[in-house]
Amino acid sequence: MSGDSERAGAPSGGGEPELRGIDLARRALEEARAAAKASGKSVGQGRSSPTPRSRGTGRRGWSGARPDARDPQPFGALASSVAKSRGWSSKVSEGTVFGRWPQVVGEDISAHAEPVALRDGVLSVSAESTAWATQLRMMQAQILAKIAAAVGDGVVTSLRITGPTAPSWRKGERHIKGRGPRDTYG
Repeated sequence: MSGDSERAGAPSGGGEPELRGIDLARRALEEARAAAKASGKSVGQGRSSPTPRSRGTGRRGWSGARPDARDPQPFGALASSVAKSRGWSSKVSEGTVFGRWPQVVGEDISAHAEPVALRDGVLSVSAESTAWATQLRMMQAQILAKIAAAVGDGVVTSLRITGPTAPSWRKGERHIKGRGPRDTYG
């Protein structure tokens, strides 16, 4: 029967009684409060009413009238935070250049030129005519500024603007040097 008295809280061998259940929880809470008080943190006594949730903390409480991390977030903001956390930001920016080309450079330019490839910061753009290719080359600084404003600096560092491709008149192994047909094809 001596084993029953030890489990019930009687001293075991001459020290403090072994704590169980609620007594053990109270003791742990008192020790935690004492440790927090010693480190300079404020410690509340007993149960308190819910407190407003402060930004960045994991405390539970009511949200209130101000924006909170638990409030619904715009889809674009969530998508960009996921892309940033997974290291996809550069790929998303590159996709924005191609997917939103008319919004990035404007309707007038996008009606006469389209992006073809983006490699190592060099965007290849194909113009519909040689006149538009020349015009885009003169506007290169403004186009780069528009792209940087839309997707960020460093995504596109330079442009390679080409005109339309003309058919090749070189057929076979032997040919005559010269300009070929005298048409500009654009």
